[in-house]
Amino acid sequence: MKKELKIKVNGDPYHLLVETHRTLLQVLRDDIGLTGTRNGCDLGECGACTVLLNGKPVNACLVLAHEADGLEVLTIEGLAQGKNLHPIQKAFIEQGAIQCGFCTPGMIMATKALLDHNPKADHSEIKEALKGNLCRCTGYVKIIEAVEAAQQMLREDK
Repeated sequence: MKKELKIKVNGDPYHLLVETHRTLLQVLRDDIGLTGTRNGCDLGECGACTVLLNGKPVNACLVLAHEADGLEVLTIEGLAQGKNLHPIQKAFIEQGAIQCGFCTPGMIMATKALLDHNPKADHSEIKEALKGNLCRCTGYVKIIEAVEAAQQMLREDK
């Protein structure tokens, strides 16, 4: 059964006709064409599909699309302003926190949620905020360094 879905994604409104069993991840990737949000496990275990739903991090593979009706979604594609990367994106690049890149969008979105909520997060708070995001390539050291660097960049931008 299809139902109308009205959501705002990265500031743009979308009015779609979507089957009620489809996930937010499926709609973002297949219907809207935003493939930066990754499909890792489909079980909410890896965090590769992390997006912000009304500012809060969620696993898009676990959210039915219609649960987001009337809400705002921010994906990795919505962070940069044109060709200008967001400070978190810059920090991940500069700190070498990206290896294969598969987990990176989810890591960055989880970081955005953390720093929006707690711009002065300490090392243990950073680790706690990222615990739902798995990376098979790194030992997480560079990722945590990137979050700390992003904190500094965001402070300097203010």
